[in-house]
Amino acid sequence: MQLSASAISSPHACLATALEHVRYGNEGISGRYQSHSADIKRSFVPEIFSNFGVGHYAEPEEGAAGSDDPVTVTVTGCRFSLGSSRSSQAATRHPEPQKTPDRTRWNRHLLAVLEIWQDPASQRRLTGWRITKDVKVFSEDGTSKVVEILADTTARDLCQLLVYRSHCVDDNSWTLVEHHPHLGLERCLEDHELVAQVESTMASESQFLFRKNYAKYEFFKNPTNFFPEQMVAWCQQSNGSQTQLLQNFLNSSSCPEIQGFLHVKELGRKSWKKLYVCLRRSGLYCSTKGASKEPRHLQLLADLEDSRIFSLMAGRKQYGAPTDYGFCIKPNRVRNEAKELRLLCAEDEQSRTCWMTAFRLLKYGMLLYQNYRIPQQRKAMLSPFSTPVRSVSENSLVAMDFSGQTGRVIENPAEAQSAALEEGHAWRKRSTRMNVLGSQSPLHPSTLSTVIHRTQHWFHGRISREESHRIIKQQGLVDGLFLLRDSQSNPKAFVLTLCHHQKIKNFQILPCEDDGQTFFSLDDGNTKFSDLIQLVDFYQLNKGVLPCRLKHHCIRVAL
Repeated sequence: MQLSASAISSPHACLATALEHVRYGNEGISGRYQSHSADIKRSFVPEIFSNFGVGHYAEPEEGAAGSDDPVTVTVTGCRFSLGSSRSSQAATRHPEPQKTPDRTRWNRHLLAVLEIWQDPASQRRLTGWRITKDVKVFSEDGTSKVVEILADTTARDLCQLLVYRSHCVDDNSWTLVEHHPHLGLERCLEDHELVAQVESTMASESQFLFRKNYAKYEFFKNPTNFFPEQMVAWCQQSNGSQTQLLQNFLNSSSCPEIQGFLHVKELGRKSWKKLYVCLRRSGLYCSTKGASKEPRHLQLLADLEDSRIFSLMAGRKQYGAPTDYGFCIKPNRVRNEAKELRLLCAEDEQSRTCWMTAFRLLKYGMLLYQNYRIPQQRKAMLSPFSTPVRSVSENSLVAMDFSGQTGRVIENPAEAQSAALEEGHAWRKRSTRMNVLGSQSPLHPSTLSTVIHRTQHWFHGRISREESHRIIKQQGLVDGLFLLRDSQSNPKAFVLTLCHHQKIKNFQILPCEDDGQTFFSLDDGNTKFSDLIQLVDFYQLNKGVLPCRLKHHCIRVAL
């Protein structure tokens, strides 16, 4: 009896039969498959691949056993390429007069391909295979780029590749975002996550976004800002203080808890309930009796192991959330079913950040700390003779006076403020001298000062207040994150949007004239600048009337 793929009714049965044929076709199961190996290869196998969406199919030619030509097969968008099987020992052998087809070798290749399709985890176990996949990544402005990645490509690897191709500065703040527009969810991938593995759990409408996230590891630098004391508890007695908070989270033997009230959406319903919730290593629980944490009163809401945490992009509009600070625990098996999402809402941004950060720490533990340390270790390896990198707080910066032969520290606060204002006036004088000497630009100096800022990454043009706030939130609510935009109320003015203490504030930049020239000022003309670039440079060094210095600028990159 001759077997053919037409006798197989479903792809899964076809796959199972294919595996059976390839495993035993040359060895013989009671001899019934031995005489049909050629038919299996020529008629059965091509139809197997067509059932699985083959884009390209190539088999070794007759007499090509051990050749250098790779065997290439594409299954459901993945290309599997196997190079030459000739070893270094085989290369030294004397050439044989006649080579015979190695059908066992080809069947072994086919078996590996089918097993990879059936079990993605086997991709990492097979040696000699180069498994690639095309992934489409979008930027903030809607442009996209198709990138070919390997099966073991991590989110950090892909970000570094995109940084290189986009000619960006690699400051370790770039991230890959898993975006689900139909569900209104998004999250930043952890640096160690495998991109191909994450994409396998995404729906067809979902996308990968490439953007900045300055807050990705900010909790390692300022843990007390992320974990309010009233929200953190310990199942057992802890000897550590707030300074040892992160060590207790990273220590698997400790039992940290995040507790507090959250608005919880009932599964399959539109209603929300305010419940007392606690987050532990074993999962997220709610109390059925007030704020009681007795085991008989705790009910499991979500498991950490097989879930990921997302932010709600428009919780009020899409899910009727009671606040704007919603987040979601999404099981990995869920693709499009919103009714299976565990939706939650906090009262403010700090509470939401605390819950989401604790979820990441409890789920990934030391992996997060290793992700945080890897860029610093690489930088130390690249520049072994450089000084150690350390974080500099604003309190360690002092005002200096260099008017004399030697510099001195200005200890008087009033004198320091006066020096800052004088520095602003000095910049204006230098700009005036340059204008008198003449500009190298074909534009008139006064015209150049009104348009030169449009070449800067921190200037975002005509966007609304709501859009500027959205960009700030997406790129991380850290102190000093800022952008500049055109004012909607005054066509001649600009607006500085700045984040401080997880709150977004707006400062209007007004034009003012002096001696027939136009200047820009944030403080009603006390400190004037000839253009916005000088203004930004000044407030990156001096906070002046701002609540903090300008540290990080929001950026959009076209891929």
